Amino acid sequence: MLHLRVVNQPEHTEAVLRLLDECAGATHLVLLPGAGVRPQGDVIEADVARESLDDLLAELCELGIDHHGAITLESIDTALSDAADRAEAAAPGEGADAVVWEELIARTGEESRLNLTYLGFLTIACLLAAVGVITNSAVTIVGAMVVGPEFGPLAALAVGLVRRRWDLVRRASAALVFGFQFAVVITAGLAALGYAAGLFNESIMHSNHDVDFVFQVGPFSLIVALLAGAAGMLSLTSSKSAALVGVFISVTTVPAAGYAALALVLGEYGRAGQSGLQLLVNLAGIVLAAVLVLLLRNRQSRRRGNGRPLAEG
Repeated sequence: MLHLRVVNQPEHTEAVLRLLDECAGATHLVLLPGAGVRPQGDVIEADVARESLDDLLAELCELGIDHHGAITLESIDTALSDAADRAEAAAPGEGADAVVWEELIARTGEESRLNLTYLGFLTIACLLAAVGVITNSAVTIVGAMVVGPEFGPLAALAVGLVRRRWDLVRRASAALVFGFQFAVVITAGLAALGYAAGLFNESIMHSNHDVDFVFQVGPFSLIVALLAGAAGMLSLTSSKSAALVGVFISVTTVPAAGYAALALVLGEYGRAGQSGLQLLVNLAGIVLAAVLVLLLRNRQSRRRGNGRPLAEG
């Protein structure tokens, strides 16, 4: 279940209470008249089964509460309550199969922001990939896959395309394009310093058979990317985030970028091009699979609108 808190103008209180009272999956209803300070208004709280939230949020947004008040959600780890058990049983469907679109849009919107933290993780991941190539270490390559933060913008891109949220598409695209460019440039610069210092030479590009999968493009590159994108989006939409670790380890995105940067420094332009193609195939495969999963989810959803625009920035 999730904890719902609504701050609304007093004239909407009766309508909000009616919506919650009629919602089969809502329980633990609390009214705090005049408790809201900024924004001012009444505070209404309830615990709601996940499978009932999407329609409920849409109806609350139709009242304009998202503009004149506030709607917030918090996950509940444990609820010891017979009333909560009855609400979950009465809610239609299964919680793991329910998509809360507003929650998904907010989460992916936050993870797609281009900021120093995102750039830092992406750059570190590319550097780890380059070190993995130099040392012929598949374990280090896997570490780069885990550290890489690129699935957030990829998921946001898929959500934006399905929900026609072009602000989200623009934000995610900017994070991916600029982020990878930045990470490759930094990785190439540091690789050039290492090469000049004699830490490695051109021979590493022809002896690292254990990590050749990073730049070798084939049908399984697309297959793995499709499976990873589907698993990742299922994980996000069902709140089973533990599966995301497996997704990160299954795709060759950041390693391909790190390999390309290293190959450019060593003058292996053919391998750099292959690595770039590997990167594009993986990115496209992940987004395609994520879009298909969301379209299937969207058909099951009873949502009537496309969601509110995210604030630009």
